[in-house]
This record gives sequence, C-alpha cells and structure tokens, in this order.
Amino acid sequence: MMTSPHIPQPEERAVLLLRLAGPLQSWGSRSAFNRRETGSEPTKSGVIGLLAAASGRAREDPLDDFLHLRLGIRVDQPGTLLRDYHTVSDYRGRPLPQAGVNAKGIQKPTSPAKNTHVTVRYYLQDAVFVAAVAGPRPLLGTLDRALRAPAFPLALGRRSCPPTQPLSLGVRDGDIEEVLREVPWQASRRAREQYASQRGRERGLGRPLHPARLDRAVTVEDPAGNDVLHDAPVSFHPHSRAFTGRRVRHDWLSIPTGFPGLPGSPGSPGFPGFPGTGTDDDRSTGPDADAGHDPFALLGW
Repeated sequence: MMTSPHIPQPEERAVLLLRLAGPLQSWGSRSAFNRRETGSEPTKSGVIGLLAAASGRAREDPLDDFLHLRLGIRVDQPGTLLRDYHTVSDYRGRPLPQAGVNAKGIQKPTSPAKNTHVTVRYYLQDAVFVAAVAGPRPLLGTLDRALRAPAFPLALGRRSCPPTQPLSLGVRDGDIEEVLREVPWQASRRAREQYASQRGRERGLGRPLHPARLDRAVTVEDPAGNDVLHDAPVSFHPHSRAFTGRRVRHDWLSIPTGFPGLPGSPGSPGFPGFPGTGTDDDRSTGPDADAGHDPFALLGW
C-alpha cells in the first residue's frame, strides 16, 4: 500500500472553496468491465482533474504543484443514487466485435456470438458538496481565476455532468475545518425549504422551523486519519495513469444554515453562493461574472 504523507507548506493557511452542485455527478473510484460506479462524495482525483482542466493542463502534463494540496469535502446535500441502464447492439444484426484486436489490428466477432452488450452506470442526482482545497495562496489564487474562466469544459466527475454556478466561492484564510465550519449551507433552495418544513413538523409547530445551525458530514485529509482512500492522482497521462493512497478522517461539523434573518443569511456579510446577495463573496453577480445566465437556475440550483 502506497501512502503519501502530507508535507507542510509554509504558505498553507489559505483554502480555495468550491461548490460542487449539478443535476448529475459521478465520482468513480473504481470501474469493472461494464459497470461504472460512483462514490458518495467527490474524489480527490476528480477535484484535481477539474482544477487541471480549468488551468488548461493537458493529460500528459505533470501534476507536481498539485500533489501536496489537501482536500476536505462537506456533504451539504447527499443526493440520491441514479442507475443508468444501457444496451448496445449492431443495427445490422451482426454479432458485436471483441474488445481486443488481432495482429492486423482488426476486431474479431465475439465467440460465442454476442448480439447485445449491457452496461450500467451510476450517478448522484441533486447532490451538493463544498470542497475545500488547502495550499499556497498564490497557487490557489491562480486556480480561483482559472475556475471563473476555464480553459477546458469542466465536469463533476464525468464529461456528461456539468457543474452549476457559482463553482468557485473564492479563497479564504484559515485551515480546512475552520473554513468549512463557517461557510453557510449551500444546499438548493428546495432542499432548504424541505428541511425547515420537516423540522417544524417534528416539533409540532404547524409551520417551518429555521434553525441557525445544522450538522453536516465532512471528510478531511489528515496524515493521522484512520481511513485510507486510493484516489490521490500522481499522473493523468493516458498511458501511465497512476494513483496513490491518502489518509482521511470522517467527522461532523456544525455549520450556519443561512436562513433569512439569521447570521450568515443572504444579504449578511460572508454569505457566498447565491446570486444577488451583493457580497464580495458572490462573484457570480460581480464584475468577474462571465455571463448572467445559468441554465440550471430554473431547477432550483
């Protein structure tokens, strides 16, 4: 088992915050033949891949400056699992070819003949995560600007899963847990309203209850963590993809809900992620905004 211990960086008091939300996400840490699975939260390889794409990195480019970035993931809205069932066949009625090729580079028919190939792919639907990437402030500032004007299209794990806006919530001072503890809840408006209604019913109030804080699960990269995830990228080169392990710990954080009239609510200082708040953290409506249109806005994102 290979592990990559964290090497402290002298400038590591900055954290880049990402809001990873969209109708579909898929963070595959393993795949087997015709089955493509997704983890319950973003992988480090997926987040680093997103940052590399925004920066215009080719798959063959080295990841040296990304290797010691630390990652924390907060689950603001876990979403639900979606199973996507696929079948593949030849419209001419011919047997499907084998995956391998012969010495001449030609695929041979399957034997015994196989006319239909079944694949199953899994996605997370209606999920929202806050990713905290810790590292040197100059690098994080460069990545923040790249996310606002990406060189390549960005995706939440797979190319068919584009993110909604805002994606970057800016660079903050502090460590991962400190920052994740203070960023208001980033769940969709519909999920927030459902949560308040449920809390009100549980208390027998006959009306929604809007608490100031709630607990959310977090996974934080930690050399002393008691769990190991094998999702830390070493190289994305198509012919020499390589990953290593990293230690993490799982915990819970109490975070501000951001409901109206409470600290951290829209319109109050420090509330990121929702258009029209007029705060410095809401870059989606500021001068850095590339366009005023978000195609997923009508879906409640």
